Amino acid sequence: MSDSLSREFVDRLHPTNRAVSAPLWSQVKAALTRLIRDEGLQEHTRLPSEAEMCARFDVSRTVVRDAMAQMVNERLIYKLQGKGAFVAGRREEQDFVGTTVGFSGELADKRKEVSRRILRQEVSLPSARMAKLMRTDESTPIVRVDRVLSVDGNPRMIVRWAMLESVVPGLETVPLENRSLYDTITRQYGIQLNKAERWIEASGASAEDAALLKIAVGSPVLGIESAAANAQGQVIEYYTALYLTDRSRLHFTISSPSM
Repeated sequence: MSDSLSREFVDRLHPTNRAVSAPLWSQVKAALTRLIRDEGLQEHTRLPSEAEMCARFDVSRTVVRDAMAQMVNERLIYKLQGKGAFVAGRREEQDFVGTTVGFSGELADKRKEVSRRILRQEVSLPSARMAKLMRTDESTPIVRVDRVLSVDGNPRMIVRWAMLESVVPGLETVPLENRSLYDTITRQYGIQLNKAERWIEASGASAEDAALLKIAVGSPVLGIESAAANAQGQVIEYYTALYLTDRSRLHFTISSPSM
């Protein structure tokens, strides 16, 4: 493993600002993410200890742990019991479509800054298509979260997401602008998605979607539709997404079915 973060880099960490609206854990996460991304830190570089970060950021250990948990979920860092936190290795491909890992986790893993703009966050009823794929009826309440995800300030993806309201009660009131949706449902509700079906097709951006992605109407986008089940086999999640592939490519792992 590489050496610990040099004193020069540690000295660039400054106390959080309680005068701004961003949560303290979000400020800590942003500062560490910028340090890793902007300085191009080598993989396996050890970060400062929790105690040192508490002192540097002038926050509690709980705040530091919340920030680190988000970064672990986004695969920007990893932790070893009794040894601390380390910069994670980089991957060359983006494979969120072929796994149950979220988009923001994949992009953060590449030292990219992922931001989220929430378009809708509410309890509503599913469409006929959603109800069919979620194996429920159109009177079953769902929580819907529509958002635009940007990478380094550039819109990259529109996700229109839904989950059964019965498994994520109150999610419609949880602030999601500064945090990973998948980390939130995992940590707050204990949800693990074990299996998903996905459909992918090429299409052209509508006027509404083109405006959100800041591209020309009709520009090529990749459409993704997904329905995912929990460990018990219950389909609890549905989403559609429009993804720009002009700056990256998607990776899949395919295996033969059992004989």
